[in-house]
Amino acid sequence: MTQTAIAELASATLDSLPPPSATPPRSVARLRDDAQALATAHRLAEDFAREAALRDRERKLPWDELERYVRSGLWGITVPREYGGAGVSYGTLAEVIAIISAADGSIGQIPQNHFYAVELIRVNGNESQKRFFFERVLQGDRFGNALAELGTRTSHDRKTRLTRNIDGPGYRINGRKFYATGALYADWVPTSVIDELGVQQLAIVPRHAPGLTIIDDWSGFGQRTTGSGSAVFENVHVPADAVIGFSSAFSRPTQIGPMAQIQHAAIDLGIARGAYRDLLEFVRTRSRPWIDSGVERAAEDPLTIREVGDLTIQLHAAEALLQRAGRKVDAAAADPTEDSVAAASIAVAEARVLTNDVSLAAGSKLFELAGSQSTLAEHNLDRHWRNARTHTLHDPVRWKYHAIGNYVLNGKKPPRHGAL
Repeated sequence: MTQTAIAELASATLDSLPPPSATPPRSVARLRDDAQALATAHRLAEDFAREAALRDRERKLPWDELERYVRSGLWGITVPREYGGAGVSYGTLAEVIAIISAADGSIGQIPQNHFYAVELIRVNGNESQKRFFFERVLQGDRFGNALAELGTRTSHDRKTRLTRNIDGPGYRINGRKFYATGALYADWVPTSVIDELGVQQLAIVPRHAPGLTIIDDWSGFGQRTTGSGSAVFENVHVPADAVIGFSSAFSRPTQIGPMAQIQHAAIDLGIARGAYRDLLEFVRTRSRPWIDSGVERAAEDPLTIREVGDLTIQLHAAEALLQRAGRKVDAAAADPTEDSVAAASIAVAEARVLTNDVSLAAGSKLFELAGSQSTLAEHNLDRHWRNARTHTLHDPVRWKYHAIGNYVLNGKKPPRHGAL
């Protein structure tokens, strides 16, 4: 169903939506450019890192941290400049996410679907939707997500339905979601739905809409405070102009797919940086040298030095590919063609392969090089590997190898579905 057809079926407006939450209006900074966004991210990361281990150990949800994150203005940095945002590059967005993820991998992941929703509105929203939602974002509203579902044939199949409201204008949503990262903390919950013609749409629902229940039932051993649990929709009303085309954003060349994936690469890179940082600190200050090394300090052990050198190269290679991928996504956004979007998707897939591998390697090498002391519960250093192992399952890296090889060897363009 096209956006025009949806509008013809119902006449409710965005202004008819209830307030997204009971929270008072936020005082939110308006960041101007990429440099200011990066500086703000570094400042916040220092704050978030202090109690990251405690939050993970006790599964202490980061409500206060997220409020500071939003008030910093960073959640509005992808709003286009013509609508009052900073309109930062995709490379800058990725680096902001990596900086925050190095401090706390869970907090780094929480706004991923927020930025995804902003991008879908930017690409597929009409002018009134852009004006309304972009202004809400700049005032501090945050998007969560209710996209994925359990019990479907594949991870991209959907059963949640969007049906015409028999009692008046607009629509009703019925269904159940899981992996709803960020929905617990959100003001708005963008929800993937199947309309009456079998086409997937995105309905943006206020977090406290009657009939919407967010359940904090995420029990993953990593990324423990992302709030990636369930969302249940029971006859939830949504006005017609809060529905945006979803399938149509992938039926033509757009940057949405690689934009979504570069964020995941950035999260993995940040987790790797956090593990790498803690590895260096522990080896320098706590670890003991092996008895056969003949040195006084673990940091002087030649075999440890060699392993740290290898891990450093892997980390820097991943950083370089992520920066390159950002440039490719920027190029695709500026001129979205079959070729530019395919090139961006492949570049991001390459970055995801290396960020996947280095995040797992850093989390594991930390213990190998730091020694038995590093496994003590009070340090909670295993959170890095647990976070990496959990988040890298988001999309199978084995299929990225296939897409890359098929592209360079056979000229086969990758699929456009946002999960490459």
